[in-house]
Amino acid sequence: MAKIIDGKLISAQIKDELKEKVAKEHIKATLAVIQVGNDPASCVYVGNKKKACEYIGIGSRSYELPEETTEEELLDLVDRLNADDEIKGILVQLPLPKTIDEKKVINRISPDKDVDGFHPQSVGRLCIGEDGFVSCTPAGIIELLKRSGIPIEGRECTVIGRSNIVGKPMALLLLANNGTVTVCHSRTKDLKEICKRADILVVAVGKPKMITSEYIKEGAVVIDVGIHRTESGKLCGDVDYEDVLPHVSAITPVPGGVGPMTIAMLMVNCVKAAGF
Repeated sequence: MAKIIDGKLISAQIKDELKEKVAKEHIKATLAVIQVGNDPASCVYVGNKKKACEYIGIGSRSYELPEETTEEELLDLVDRLNADDEIKGILVQLPLPKTIDEKKVINRISPDKDVDGFHPQSVGRLCIGEDGFVSCTPAGIIELLKRSGIPIEGRECTVIGRSNIVGKPMALLLLANNGTVTVCHSRTKDLKEICKRADILVVAVGKPKMITSEYIKEGAVVIDVGIHRTESGKLCGDVDYEDVLPHVSAITPVPGGVGPMTIAMLMVNCVKAAGF
């Protein structure tokens, strides 16, 4: 019987631990969230981030900018927030309008306030094993595995996807936890055969239900990072859940798996940015 890894439950545990820590140690921190335009998905995410800040007992400041905001105006705002001692973390909601260079904006955020873990300095620290902010989704996946009693050390770990936000940091974190790591991508040959070797398979491919039981080693652990809406309006992941379920020892559902962990780990980074 496969273990269903409950991301809602584990993220709630993490937020409860942070709430207690913030109250006990009188932590003062404010997260600045910048949103350009009113993309519906971004509006939901920003709302959830504000609620999470309120729940654990830290401040949040919201900057909702119009779609026509220029790159210069956005960079000026980031500069002001970098200089504001009350603000411990800065988050720019992605994607940004095409007229704004995302890389330039991310690089402008002070590495000490980079709670998303996207700044080159944060990525560099992760690469060489130094302490720093880690991209929230991969960090959340490591917590899901650890808190579910799933060992990483010595196991074959395969990551499908090589994005800067999930795939690459995920591979580095699994490596840091002594996993033996393979990274697959759109140019990988014999993808099914490589995936069938994996004890832990992390799927961040961006294609609904692409990964079927043909890719799965019997008894593997499957972590599904994808989220899509089907034509009937239901949510699904990159993994064909019903097809894969009988063959795995543990799996994350969509929704309710990886998703809730991203915001929980953002809160961990906010508390860390305050020096705790």
